[in-house]
Amino acid sequence: MGETTVTIEKMITALLDERKFATLRDVLDTMAPADIAALLDDMPHERMPLLFRLLSKELAAEAFVEMDADLQESLIRGFSDSELKEVVDELYVDDAVDIIEEMPANVVKRILRQADPDMRKMINEILKYPDDSAGSIMTMEYVSFKPDLKVSEAIKNIRRSGVDKETVYTCYVTEKDRRLIGIVTVRSLLMADDDALISDIMEENVISVYTTDDREDVANNFAKYDFLALPVVDRENRLVGIVTVDDAIDVIREEATEDIEKMAAITPTDKPYLKTSAFELWKARIPWLLLLMLSSTFTGIIITHFENALAATSVLAAYIPMLMGTGGNSGSQASVAVIRGLSLDEIEFSDIFRVLWKEIRVSVMSGVTLAAANFIKLITFDRVGAAVALVVSLALAVTVFTAKLVGCSLPILSKKIGFDPAVMASPFITTIVDAISLLIYFTFASALL
Repeated sequence: MGETTVTIEKMITALLDERKFATLRDVLDTMAPADIAALLDDMPHERMPLLFRLLSKELAAEAFVEMDADLQESLIRGFSDSELKEVVDELYVDDAVDIIEEMPANVVKRILRQADPDMRKMINEILKYPDDSAGSIMTMEYVSFKPDLKVSEAIKNIRRSGVDKETVYTCYVTEKDRRLIGIVTVRSLLMADDDALISDIMEENVISVYTTDDREDVANNFAKYDFLALPVVDRENRLVGIVTVDDAIDVIREEATEDIEKMAAITPTDKPYLKTSAFELWKARIPWLLLLMLSSTFTGIIITHFENALAATSVLAAYIPMLMGTGGNSGSQASVAVIRGLSLDEIEFSDIFRVLWKEIRVSVMSGVTLAAANFIKLITFDRVGAAVALVVSLALAVTVFTAKLVGCSLPILSKKIGFDPAVMASPFITTIVDAISLLIYFTFASALL
């Protein structure tokens, strides 16, 4: 795929150099919007506007939506008002909202000035909703019918107005006050008699979401029910808009990226890595590193407190890294499994005791296995005394047991009190378990040695 992209770029560059614009337009028309956006991003800045102007209006708008925010802003600043209006007129409302949210205020004003009154009204309506809600990712461009409409009239309606809608496959049935009472698909319309009424063929058991529902929960509904679109209603069950599958995929990708960054103790950012400056990366990482560094001082305090035990049996110090590393790994295994279950709604707070019981059994089996293997290693290869081997192995078993309980319970508790469970991942779990493992280790050493 990479070689193909390079070949296309060379061909486009050659056509530009030879000024064969008609041929170039034909080549661009065969490309997908996402590929055109990637091509423009790789092109020299001075050639980008010319390539964009060669695109048809529809293709230009579709490619514009796929571009990064900085590339969109650069093009907008170079557009005349008429060129900007052509692009804005071809955008769906939800795409226009996404673009506006990424732009500085002066660019937003230009975009809104070029939007027609109806689109401007819909954009302002969507912008009222919180960023993480279903209302913020919905579009108001959908097909709806009245229940007493004939199938033949419904099909004519789709042909007449469907070109301006985000999707026409799933249509919605509403009463006079826009109250949602059913859905009907194009497939069911084509299979029904022309004189049949929409009320006769519609499906009444409609799954919908509220405008204030969390957008991640909305996206998960697409995976659960295999939807192409999902209706968004207000508290009176009036149809406000729809969320389409492409927007749900974007949400899933963004939330997964955010969770990964939080699990690595990094402040989430919307910018691609290569377009993020070193200073911005420093700002995203340093607060967490400072917090984790300060919390790690507890391990130093514990070691200092038990320095007499270390002085008496200096060999104990050699096994501190192994003990802390195994404890951190054990806690991370449990936390990652639970965080995934929480994100997929497989685990609720009410399941905490079931989770604990499961991890208790896993930790006992894991701890015994690791302790036995470690005891044999210490006696056979390291040739330490039986007492030291017993202390290290017992501490290892109890550390694994404790680490897994901490790792599985902290994400559940953090979600219960309103924090993102992803924060309670590897760095935090490891820091906590490091301190606990040292306490366990030196407690056994003091008691048995």
